[in-house]
Amino acid sequence: MNESKNGAGENAQNAGAKQKKPTSSYRKLRRMFVQTPLRTPLVWWRHRDLTPADVFFAAYPKSGTTYIRFVLFEMLSGMPAGFRTTNNLMAGVSLHKHAMKLLPGGGRLLATHEHYRKEYKRMIYVVRDGRDVMLSEYAYLKALDFYRGDLDSFLKHFLFTKVSAYGPWQNHVAGFLDSAVAKGNNFMLVRFEDLRANPVPQFQRMADFLGVNIPEERIRTAVANNSIEAMREKENREPVKASIRGRFVRDGKVRGWLSKLTPEQVRLFEQHAGEALVRLGYPLAAELTRPAPAPVEATEVREPALRL
Repeated sequence: MNESKNGAGENAQNAGAKQKKPTSSYRKLRRMFVQTPLRTPLVWWRHRDLTPADVFFAAYPKSGTTYIRFVLFEMLSGMPAGFRTTNNLMAGVSLHKHAMKLLPGGGRLLATHEHYRKEYKRMIYVVRDGRDVMLSEYAYLKALDFYRGDLDSFLKHFLFTKVSAYGPWQNHVAGFLDSAVAKGNNFMLVRFEDLRANPVPQFQRMADFLGVNIPEERIRTAVANNSIEAMREKENREPVKASIRGRFVRDGKVRGWLSKLTPEQVRLFEQHAGEALVRLGYPLAAELTRPAPAPVEATEVREPALRL
C-alpha cells in the first residue's frame, strides 16, 4: 500500500469523523417507518419487474454478505469490486432496474434482506451464527446512533421485536428453511463460517449453482482482492455512514460471541433461537464446553448436519 493511497483513505475517514452525527434526523425517522406495517406496500413495490432468470442473494443483515457480494461481483463481472460499483451494478431489490445481467438468460443476482417471499424462485441463502450476527448488528447500530441502549436490552429486541425491518433473526431463518423453494434444487444454503474457513470451494459451489463457468484462478483472485485488509482499504477510499464511528468492515470473527456474551445472555439467546442454531448446524454453548470424547480409530470428524 503506497503512502498516497493510505493518506487519501485517512483523510476521507477524518473528514467523516468531523461530522457531529453519523446519521441525520431524516434517516432516523425513515428507520422508524420501516419498522411499522406501513412498509408493506413499499416492499411489494420494490419487487416489481423481476424476471424468471433472476437469482436472489438473501440473508439477514450483518451475516457477512458485503464480503460475499464483493467476491461474487468480481467473479461474475471481471471488474474490481467497491462499495459504489458493487451496490450500483449488482444492486439489491428496489434498485434492480439498472443491475448488470451477469447470469444465464439475462438474469441478475439481486441482494435482499427481506423475509422469504413467493417472488424468490431461485436463491442463495447466506447464514451466520446468530450470536455473532447479533453482536455485529449491535456494533453497527450503535455506530449509526440508531441504538443507545446496552447489550442486554438490545438482545431482547433482537430476539423478540425488530432491531431492523427484518427481525427477529430466528424467524427470518425459519421462513427460508421452511419455504417450498428450500425443498428443491433452486435453493442453496451457504454458511459464512464455511466460506471463511475454505472460501474457494464454497465460491465454486455458488458459481455452479448460478450456472456460470468461472476458472478457479479467477475465483482465487477475487477472494484475495477482498480479504478483510483489502476491504478495509476500500472502506478507507469510500467511507460509509458507519465509518464515522469505527468501521463498517469489521473483523468477521467466527464464534466471537464466546468471549463477548455473558452466560446469561447466551442462555437467553439459545432459549429462544436455539432451534434455528441447531437447524443450521451451529453448536450450542453446552456442546462447546463438554470434555472432548476419547479418540476413536477410523472416525471422521464432521460438522453437525444441517437440518432443513
